[in-house]
Amino acid sequence: MLTLWDLLTDRAAKRRPKPAPKKRRVRRAAPVAVAPPAARRRPIQDRYDAMTRQMLAEYGVRVRKWRSSMSGVAWEVHYEDGKVVRLIEAPKPKGPMSAAIFLHEIGHHAIGFNRYKPRCLEELRAWQWSLEAMERHGVAITDRVRDRMRDSLRYAVAKARRRGLKRLPDELLPYL
Repeated sequence: MLTLWDLLTDRAAKRRPKPAPKKRRVRRAAPVAVAPPAARRRPIQDRYDAMTRQMLAEYGVRVRKWRSSMSGVAWEVHYEDGKVVRLIEAPKPKGPMSAAIFLHEIGHHAIGFNRYKPRCLEELRAWQWSLEAMERHGVAITDRVRDRMRDSLRYAVAKARRRGLKRLPDELLPYL
């Protein structure tokens, strides 16, 4: 018979035999043939990657961040010693839209900042440069890309007018 003292001192646990561990039944999935990563890649992705490397090297641009959204920004940092660092944030090119946005941001560096006035004209030139680069690299210019360009330029023109733009360049009249 167990006493309270036996329970407190854990003597009862030493007397009782421990139950045998339950065996678990392991289900094994049927083997699945998984292609190596290189075989699963789309051939077009290799072209996008090559274009990306070439553009970044050619214009001396560094990607600060690959964005998950379809938006981008380009800027330069000027140091006192004269050094200029060219940076962008853009989506990694994986399709026509992300390629267009990436190339648009590279286009800002290619054409030069503050070269065109007003700013909405610089946006037009960067988009034109982007579409030309897409053609050179064999990237399809889809209707969605053209719609994005149109919407972006309409926004840029409206913003310029809100900020007091006196005269809109003739090239931008279609985007009023």
